[in-house]
Amino acid sequence: MLKIELLIDARADLGEGPLWDVDEQRLYWIDSLGSKVHRCDASGGDRRHWDVPDHIGSMALRTRGGAIVSLRDGFYTLDLDTGACARIADTNSDEPKIRLNDGKVDRQGRFLAGSMDYGESDPLASLWRLDADHSVHKLEDGIICSNGPCWSADGKTFYFADSYTRSISAYDYDTATGAISNKRTFCSFPDAGLRGFPDGATVDAEDHVWSVEVYAGRLVRFDPDGRLDRVVQLPVDYATSLIFGGPDLDIAYVTSMARTVPGRGAPLEQEAGGLFAVHGLGVTGLPEPRFGG
Repeated sequence: MLKIELLIDARADLGEGPLWDVDEQRLYWIDSLGSKVHRCDASGGDRRHWDVPDHIGSMALRTRGGAIVSLRDGFYTLDLDTGACARIADTNSDEPKIRLNDGKVDRQGRFLAGSMDYGESDPLASLWRLDADHSVHKLEDGIICSNGPCWSADGKTFYFADSYTRSISAYDYDTATGAISNKRTFCSFPDAGLRGFPDGATVDAEDHVWSVEVYAGRLVRFDPDGRLDRVVQLPVDYATSLIFGGPDLDIAYVTSMARTVPGRGAPLEQEAGGLFAVHGLGVTGLPEPRFGG
């Protein structure tokens, strides 16, 4: 039976980037504009948070310990013992209108993260890949708002959204080099009858793509051919991202935002900005890899 619970009434300004780590059995997530990394257990207990020195778009754990984070102007390490951040690669320190946003680690341990225009109107942003040797590679540009990077179960298809195209793109992904090619439209939200925008995304164990339909407050699932397969209504319209976690990887953890969005206003629900747990979806997720550097 489907059950949606408010796990943490966080009132996050911009909750994003949930990450379930199988080894730790812990959930990490961020408040992008609140400049915080949060952690809790599967039931929302054992909480801890870390402050970071700038707006944060995404994070991943490292194989050698600690985390990698995408802050406004580049990639940083985060020492989870001391809370110290150290920059390892610059992406856009000379461009105050953009910041790094959503990111994830591929099956080979590389971290891909895209940037976004703060005004969410101009195609100033790019998609970046950070390799284990800390080298940085630009994969694409001309993006307004990067969101939802994730991979097919075999790692050979990369999914990515520029939210303001209202579609999710698919690319061939070279698992040996991390190169992307053969960009095509995987799914169009308007064509599927969806009124919102694609935000955070993940792929389940059945190789279906789940996306959060921001401003419509729904989880939407697409089959491997890009056909809309399922829609799940959430308690808040300003939901942002999801990940499967819990001991059996069968709980969908969903973040949301409490901030007022220009042109859209403040969220109406008291639970906006909360962290939610969706039980009973009948599917499981895939373990998230750690960054190799």
